Amino acid sequence: MSLSVRLQHDLPDISLDISFEAPPGVTVLFGRSGAGKTTVVNAVAGLLRPSAGRVAIDDWELFDTERGLWLPPHKRRLGYIFQEGRLFPHLTVRQNLFFGRWFAPRRTRKESPEKVIEMLGVGHLLDRRPAGLSGGEKQRVAIGRALLASPRLILADEPLAALDDARKSEILPYFERLRDEVSVPILYVTHSAAEVARLATSVVALQDGKAVRHGPASEVLADPSVAPAGVRSVGAVLQVRVAKHHEDGLTELDAGGTSLFLPLIPHQIGASLRIRIPAQEVILSSKRPEGLSALNMLEGTVETIRAGDGPGAIVSIKTKAGSVLARITRRSVASLGLEPGRVCYAVIKTVALAPQDVGGRLGNY
Repeated sequence: MSLSVRLQHDLPDISLDISFEAPPGVTVLFGRSGAGKTTVVNAVAGLLRPSAGRVAIDDWELFDTERGLWLPPHKRRLGYIFQEGRLFPHLTVRQNLFFGRWFAPRRTRKESPEKVIEMLGVGHLLDRRPAGLSGGEKQRVAIGRALLASPRLILADEPLAALDDARKSEILPYFERLRDEVSVPILYVTHSAAEVARLATSVVALQDGKAVRHGPASEVLADPSVAPAGVRSVGAVLQVRVAKHHEDGLTELDAGGTSLFLPLIPHQIGASLRIRIPAQEVILSSKRPEGLSALNMLEGTVETIRAGDGPGAIVSIKTKAGSVLARITRRSVASLGLEPGRVCYAVIKTVALAPQDVGGRLGNY
């Protein structure tokens, strides 16, 4: 199922004017706080009535202001996952999971409760109440509740923002499974580049209520002008395959015929993955380095050099593994004699890649 969104609306602090078409999978709304991400989600949910626009999931229209069509929120068949689980405290996990299912028309119930409970790993929690759950467990239950409501679309408004890094790493694989194993499209809000790299089928970058870029994660994350944290969010997204787990605690990845080494990751040999390499973790050399502790060295040629307003520059290097980005100074660009077509080496520290930067792969990213 595909999602079509066209919205116009004026608020005191932002003027929303956005239009995009989203393919099946996870469409990420990406941008700084105040860019309009949650406003878009609330309009889709029916919690905000825009002055003009249309939203449809295939031929299921949620509203069309030109035709005077407006479905109230409770008839839109949406699943909403908030920053906090927002579970009913007086109900057990089982009762929370089945709450939305009680109201879903019987003919629309596609996902079996057994499959959802297994997929989210909450079987041992069914008789507990929310007060006895961790933050990560609450979010898994919230995901299950949304899915068992048999929605046509799932809305996830920064669902990991309230969790620490350990809990985020726990929940991200469940969103990956949701993306890959369930046919329901997902509109996902975040300002985290790591979440974009791991989850996105497509990315809509927002600034001041406008869609300034729309495309795969590899393209959007390479543009410092649309990243919430500017150049600090810039990075490359590579498709790789797990080649070997070594006894010294490293995992060897096959990246286009080139080996990359990461700290041990819990994926089977042969598994296809996507990894994000932050530009600030890459250094460049005009010659093949020797005597370094870094294990990852990629030979390539300079594609582009984008100088910023300050002393820095983003250099894109085409390698066998894919395009890698490096954030260096303009002085370094000059001293290395870097220019498009110049051969150079990208050096990446093995321990520089965090677990949250490694996730399941999509065919198109």
